[in-house]
Amino acid sequence: MAATLLSAQTGSVRSSSAAVPAVIAGLLDLNGKQANPFEMAGGKPLVLIFVRTDCPVSNRYAPTIEALTRKYTGRAFVALVYPDKTETPADIEKHLHDYSYKNTALRDTQHDLVKVSKVEITPEAAVFNGKGQLIYHGRIDNWYKDFGHARSAPTTHELDEAIQAALNSANPVPASVGGVGCYISDLQ
Repeated sequence: MAATLLSAQTGSVRSSSAAVPAVIAGLLDLNGKQANPFEMAGGKPLVLIFVRTDCPVSNRYAPTIEALTRKYTGRAFVALVYPDKTETPADIEKHLHDYSYKNTALRDTQHDLVKVSKVEITPEAAVFNGKGQLIYHGRIDNWYKDFGHARSAPTTHELDEAIQAALNSANPVPASVGGVGCYISDLQ
């Protein structure tokens, strides 16, 4: 069976019979088993949403994230990625329960997906098309103007538009938009 490989240089995946490279090898599910979201996506667009249990901005986005997940169920694979090295599986399970998340959750303690996705804060998202190419990274929408300063409602919806572009084999415009939230620690 072919494994899906991720190229750190291009941000794309390819099929090969070789082993999964280190860029994915450090990624774990909540049971401590190696996980590869590109294989989980099965050729569909992959949406990674980076969150932390202690980030108030990430936590306010929980209903929006769940609504996007429901909207694209069966057409795209949406996963939550927890990049904080100190968050345990028990912490993450509690967070999933407290915020009624139904998403697949992954621990990215080595920041393999953080690097490939080019994210720096939570919440921030990355959208890969069905070929595994990164086509968008950045904020979910413009709800937050700055940390602690939110609009009453967002007026742009970059993540939703990027997922729609991926489903239509197009590239979203813009391809990247900076977000507002909590910085991911230990980025190099």
